[in-house]
Amino acid sequence: MKTVIAGGSGALGQRIARDLIGRGDDVVVLSRSAAPVRWGRHVRWDGRTVGSWSAELAGAVLINLCGELVFRRATPANIALLTRSRTEPSRALAQACAGLDRPLPMLVQMSTLAIYGDAGEPVLDESAAPAEGPPQMAGVARAWEEAAAQITAQRRVTLRTGIVLDPGTPAFDRLAGFVRWGLGGTMGGGGQWISWLHVDDLCAIVRSCIDEPALSGVVHATAPHPVRNRELMATLRRVLHRPVGLPSPALVVRFGSVFLGADPMLVLTGRRCVPGRLLDAGFRFTHPDLESALTDLVDGRAAPVGTAR
Repeated sequence: MKTVIAGGSGALGQRIARDLIGRGDDVVVLSRSAAPVRWGRHVRWDGRTVGSWSAELAGAVLINLCGELVFRRATPANIALLTRSRTEPSRALAQACAGLDRPLPMLVQMSTLAIYGDAGEPVLDESAAPAEGPPQMAGVARAWEEAAAQITAQRRVTLRTGIVLDPGTPAFDRLAGFVRWGLGGTMGGGGQWISWLHVDDLCAIVRSCIDEPALSGVVHATAPHPVRNRELMATLRRVLHRPVGLPSPALVVRFGSVFLGADPMLVLTGRRCVPGRLLDAGFRFTHPDLESALTDLVDGRAAPVGTAR
């Protein structure tokens, strides 16, 4: 099987590429960077206009993973950047696909559970409606999905993902860093729900979306047991053998985010999402509980993305 990963040069894209290559797929990585990728055949594009790269799409499964990292302050300029970095490549892909003799057999459109905003206590499955804001979360995600809806494919899955836990990525490294520095206590009120996922399960979910004809539409890529922020931080302290961690009230989080160049809403908001479609389809998570997932990652059993497993 041939798979094209648009925006596949980043950490998660390379994880997925390595996983698919491991099962024998021909993987093409579309990247705006001139730097070669470790996993997949590197094809350059500008992410805006149709070019010779579009020939790679013929008969291929397409995974649309384009977008700048969200770990930045929620200024109007940054929100525009986050939106543009997702919508422009999606429109270019849609234009390229419109010129194919046949529609793509399959599209896996990556998205985020942040599309539900700060959702509070309700348990959200795939039937939940997207929120109106915050603009840097739900606003960006809605624009991304709307732009990608123009990509023609015989079957499509919109994969709304939780926080993917993977060493070497900003989300994991910042959380682990706070714990190691003694700042791994409750963040904000501590009651906000965290929907999370081990990177190995993300790769397995992508494979399932490609291979299972019954899967289409919105699919939640998240572990079956979301946790509150206070449980996430306590579990990470146990795994990293740091029994004490200073709490960070909301005011401290907001103040510290200025120096980190980050958006405090990434920490202070939450969503209690469950993978209803995957569970109904019989998908089995390798790491369904948080402590075993974090132990696996911290112990190094999840190999770095630049190495073979």
